[in-house]
Amino acid sequence: MPLQTVQVAIFVFITGLIGFLTYRKCRQAILAERANAHNRTPEEENKEVFLAGGGLSWVFVAGSITLTNLSTDQLVGMNGNQMALLAWWEFAAVFGLVILAKVFLPIYYRYKCTTTTELLEKRYNNHHIRALISVMFLLGNIFIFLPAILYGGSLFMKEMFGLETLPLMVLAIAFAVAGAAYAVIGGLRAVAISDTYSGVLLLSLALVVVWLCLSAIDFDFTGIPAERLTLIGSNDSPIPWHTLLTGMIFIQVYYWSTNQTITQRAMASPTVKEAQRGVLTAAAIRLLIIPPIIVLPGIVSYKLYGDIGDAAYGRIVGDVLPLWLSGVFAAALAAAVLTSFNSILNSSSALYICDIHEKYFGQKGKTNVPKLNLIVTAVFIIIALSLVPIWAESESLINLVQKLYGLISMPILSCFVVGLLFKNVDYRAAICAVLIGCAYYGFTQFRPETDGQWHYIHHMFFTLWLSIGSALAINKFVFGNSAKLSWAANTELQES
Repeated sequence: MPLQTVQVAIFVFITGLIGFLTYRKCRQAILAERANAHNRTPEEENKEVFLAGGGLSWVFVAGSITLTNLSTDQLVGMNGNQMALLAWWEFAAVFGLVILAKVFLPIYYRYKCTTTTELLEKRYNNHHIRALISVMFLLGNIFIFLPAILYGGSLFMKEMFGLETLPLMVLAIAFAVAGAAYAVIGGLRAVAISDTYSGVLLLSLALVVVWLCLSAIDFDFTGIPAERLTLIGSNDSPIPWHTLLTGMIFIQVYYWSTNQTITQRAMASPTVKEAQRGVLTAAAIRLLIIPPIIVLPGIVSYKLYGDIGDAAYGRIVGDVLPLWLSGVFAAALAAAVLTSFNSILNSSSALYICDIHEKYFGQKGKTNVPKLNLIVTAVFIIIALSLVPIWAESESLINLVQKLYGLISMPILSCFVVGLLFKNVDYRAAICAVLIGCAYYGFTQFRPETDGQWHYIHHMFFTLWLSIGSALAINKFVFGNSAKLSWAANTELQES
């Protein structure tokens, strides 16, 4: 449809309203932060910028976790598969969130971590392992998630508003600049609050879209192939049923329990109990609300338009929503893009400043965190924008994101597993195991001959156990250490 003035006006109004409400909520805290900035230690400065001063209530933890994950790579990418099968990502995510709440969060709070990688430093008693894993997180954030979010959000806007003549990069730049403003000016507090406000709006409207989509076909799914409706995936489907028994569960543990972008919100509460309440609320939302909104519009679009891939969600939303409401939904989706983007920017900046810069490049106690945060954020944005055209060539956004992330996710998870379950493991053994895991996964997944072989989720499972086994074997046979079982929650803290 042509771009309508009423849509633009509503879009601008809602977007501005979310920004204004976020500013009002943050204003008092930001003024207090500036007034006390000269009295804070470097650790307190980092906590203020990257953990909202430890002041997030469970409501904002739940809202921020939900919307940080729910962006265009989910709504556009999963609906773009036009299959019910993709709901398994969300069902499995519930398990990952419960593990975060019950297993990892008490340990993060006990060790007083600002970043998840700080836990590795304290368990391995070495900073280099922390820096390596931070670099790997950064590579995933900058080269995979940031450009994928910008591409998905820009594609949705083009499809929904019918902006065929507007270059994709114009929309991508607009998203990047607006998202950076939240991350730089307000820190995690502004990010989490805007996430929550936007999340209530987006989830409500997404459910309205589901209802209107079903109404558009009179709730009649006849004519849609059975493989589009089943939850039992065949061997050649995006999620074969047997992958649910191997790598799927570990993907969720990695993403929800060790990924800085997610766990950063949960580590920003005043107490571990408050954080757990927020995480379990996010798990309930993930179980009850998210699955229908990420698969049903795509399935309906298959019946209406055929196999149109990642363009499905924008097309059907533009068709089923009334004109005035489409402007509201566009604002909500834009907010989801912005909050996911600024969340990853904020966590990436935290990883670089806390784990790398302050240790290797800065002088202890003399880092100007706000200024460095601005510089680092600008560099990350430029890199992400340069990769948007490459992502535009992908066949399936969500499948490519998940497959690429396997390069680093399971090797990183192995580092946490070994560090939390064992003591007397040399950090060099863990580093070697991470590199072995990356090499194995890359070799099995990114060769032309891999077509028709084991599914990449199975290989993620194999990668995890290969990495864990390699760490323990190298520790014993190369460095002469015998690893001993020692669950982190039951041992004394080591000084880094």
